Amino acid sequence: MTPENLFVNVQSAIKCSDGTSAFSRQNLQKALDAGEKKANEINVGVTMCITDAYAQPILTYHMPNANMVSLELAPKKAWSAVAMKMPTKDISDQIQPGAPLYQMGGMLDGKLASFAGGNPIIVNNQIVGSVGVSGGAVEEDQAVSLAIVNYIKEGLK
Repeated sequence: MTPENLFVNVQSAIKCSDGTSAFSRQNLQKALDAGEKKANEINVGVTMCITDAYAQPILTYHMPNANMVSLELAPKKAWSAVAMKMPTKDISDQIQPGAPLYQMGGMLDGKLASFAGGNPIIVNNQIVGSVGVSGGAVEEDQAVSLAIVNYIKEGLK
């Protein structure tokens, strides 16, 4: 069994309280709906991307009023949250001149996003996926991203 197939089995075993897979298309669609609701509450158009633990996109949604650049940035934020094992809002301090990871962003050919809007999905101290949101101010992206992460995690209780 390949590592990818093993993880698919693990991911499908993560169940919501109603017995459905937390990573089923239906559940992730509901999570994006929660994100869209939050985006509408704060009057911002965004692109939202949910990935697996390998940072491969599972489901992405671009709201009609979101800007084009958000299509590029949302998956990068999700990737960065998995790659760095932390929310993207915490990366910036680590890559500044004099910081331990200075120049990392340049070494990754622009793939690393170091501003708010990307968050890992952590279950039992393991990253099982991530969410990246782009289109608003960084605080707005972070709020929408957390609405999605929280929806997924609430379903697991």
